[in-house]
Amino acid sequence: MCGIVAYVGPKEAYPVILKGLKRLEYRGYDSSGVALLNSGLKVYKKKGKVAELEDSLLGKDVHANIGIGHTRWATHGEPCDRNAHPHQSENGKLAMIHNGIIENYSQLKNELVKKGYNFISDTDTEVLLKFIEDIQKNNNCSLEEAVRIALKRVVGAYVIVLIDQDNPDTLIAARKGSPLVIGIGKGEHFLASDASPIIEYTKEVVYVNDYELAIIRPDELILKNLGNEKITPYVTKLDMELAAIEKGGYDHFMLKEIFEQPDTIFDCLRGRLDAVNASITMAGVQNNIDQIKNASRIIIIACGTSWHAALLAEYIFEELCRIPVEVEYASEFRYRNPIVKQGDVIIAVSQSGETADTLVAIEKAKEQGALIFGVVNVVGSSIARISNAGAYTHAGPEIGVASTKAFTAQLVVLTLIALKVAHEKGSIETKRFVQLLNELHDIPEKVKAALKTADAVKKLADKYKDAKDFLYLGRGYNFPIALEGALKLKEISYIHAEGYPAAEMKHGPIALVDETLPVVFVATKDSYHEKIVSNIQEIKARKGKVIAIVTEGDETITAMADDVIAVPEADEIVAPILSVIPLQLLSYYIGIAKDLDVDKPRNLAKSVTVE
Repeated sequence: MCGIVAYVGPKEAYPVILKGLKRLEYRGYDSSGVALLNSGLKVYKKKGKVAELEDSLLGKDVHANIGIGHTRWATHGEPCDRNAHPHQSENGKLAMIHNGIIENYSQLKNELVKKGYNFISDTDTEVLLKFIEDIQKNNNCSLEEAVRIALKRVVGAYVIVLIDQDNPDTLIAARKGSPLVIGIGKGEHFLASDASPIIEYTKEVVYVNDYELAIIRPDELILKNLGNEKITPYVTKLDMELAAIEKGGYDHFMLKEIFEQPDTIFDCLRGRLDAVNASITMAGVQNNIDQIKNASRIIIIACGTSWHAALLAEYIFEELCRIPVEVEYASEFRYRNPIVKQGDVIIAVSQSGETADTLVAIEKAKEQGALIFGVVNVVGSSIARISNAGAYTHAGPEIGVASTKAFTAQLVVLTLIALKVAHEKGSIETKRFVQLLNELHDIPEKVKAALKTADAVKKLADKYKDAKDFLYLGRGYNFPIALEGALKLKEISYIHAEGYPAAEMKHGPIALVDETLPVVFVATKDSYHEKIVSNIQEIKARKGKVIAIVTEGDETITAMADDVIAVPEADEIVAPILSVIPLQLLSYYIGIAKDLDVDKPRNLAKSVTVE
C-alpha cells in the first residue's frame, strides 16, 4: 500500500524522489518523508500529502546523490510526523522505509526495550530497523548480513530500503509480499513500488522476487537470496509510456480514466477478438484449454471492485460454459481452509497484481494442485509471475484510487475467456457465439456514446449531492453493477450506499425507503426487465426517488422514474460494461460537487499489499 522510491547515481536525488512520491501518492497519502545522504544523514518527514512535505523543505539543504522516500498509508500508528517514514536507527546512521506489516513486531520490540532501545514512533518499521541495528552491533557484521539475519526472524510482509551513513554510495533493499521494481540507468539506479516513478528515466527494470535481497550502487546491482547465494537479475523492458501516468488535460486522473475506457477496452480486445473470422486468440487459455473446459469447478478470487467483476463473471461462465463457479473474497478464502483439489481452476482477478490476500490465497490453492489463471493489469506483477497462465487486461496505469477503466477491462477479459472456453467446449451455439463476438466488437464505440451522458449525470450529481444514503438495485447481470455503483459512491463521496439484488429489497432494505432516499436502478433491457419495472413501482409507491440507468428507447421506465440516464442497447451479457459508465460518472461528479479529493479518497490506497 505505501509508496517507496529511492535513487543512487550522479543526479540530484531529491527531485527524482519527490517526483516519484507524487506519482506513488495513490498508494497512500497520510504522511511522507525523505532521507538524504551527503555530508551526513538528513531525514525530513511530514504528516499530510507530499505537497506539504515539499513546502516544508523549501530553503532546506536537500543536496545529495543518494536518497530514499516514502508516502504512507497508516497501519501501525496514527498519521503524524513521528510515525512518518523514513525511520532512523538509535545511532542515527541508518534510515529505512518500509511497505508492509511486521506481524511479530511486538515481540521484537519487547526484546529491544529490555536491551535499552528507545522508540520514538508507534510503527512496526522502527522496530524492524532497530532490530537490524542490534544484530549488526552484536554480531559485528555488515549491514547486508544484519538485514539477512533479521529477515529470517521476521514474520509478515515487507519491502524495505535502507540507507547507511557509513556506506554513502549503497542502498540495501529486500522484498517479501510487497512489490519492488529496480530501474537500471547509465551509472544510476531507481527503486520504486511500481514503474511509474521510473519510466521517465529508463525502461529497463528488474522485478525483485520474494525473499530476495538487493545491494544497489550507481554502477552495480547485486541480487541474493536470504541464503547469501547470488541470483542473476532478469531485466525486463517496460512498454509503459510517460503520457499514460499524466493527467493529459483532465482535472483529475479519475475523470481521465473514465474517459479512456473506449481506448482501454479496444486495447483489451485488440489481437484477441476477430469478429470477421469468429475467433478469439488467447494463448493463456488455449495452452490450458483441456484443463479449463473440463474443470470440475472454477473458483474466482478477488477483492473490492475486482470481486464485483468476478461476480459478474460467475453469471457469464455458468451461462456460457456450464461449469460451476464460486466467487470468493480472497481475504476470507485464505483463512477458512477451503477444499481445493486437482481439476479445479482458480482465476485470480487483481488490478495491481499485488493484492496481498489474493496472493496468499492462490499460493495455497496452487500447492493443492489447482490451475492458477491470473487476470491482472500490471505486467510483471506478483500474481502474474506466480500464476500458471493468465491474461493481461491492458488497461494501462490506473492512478485514481477508485478503479474505473481497470474494472471494465476485467469484465472484457473475463467475458472473452468465457466465450473461448464455451466455444471450445461446445456449450454455446455458433450463432450465439458469433453474435456475442460482434457485441463485444461494438462495445468501445458504445462506451463512447455512454460517456456523452456526462453533462446529464453532472446535473444529477448537483441534485443529489446532499443525500445521506443511496440504494442501488439490479437484477441478473446488473446486480454486480449495482454493487459496484454503490462502492464507487462510498469511496468517492463518503455517502453511505448499499447495493442489493432488486428482488431482495422486500427482505429488509425497503424499510429505508422514504421521500429523501435516492434509489438507483440498473435497469437496462434484459430478461428481467418486467420484474425490475415492478420493483420500481414498489419504490415509487413509497415515495422513493428513482434514478434509472436504462436502455435507449425504454419508454416504460422513463415514464416512471424521477431521473433517467440512457445507454446504448446491447446484449444483456455485455450491457453491464455500458451501464456502469454513468455510475462511475455519478460518483465522480458528486465527489466534485462536495469539493472532495476524488483521486485520493480518505483512508484508501490503490494497491492493498497488507491485510
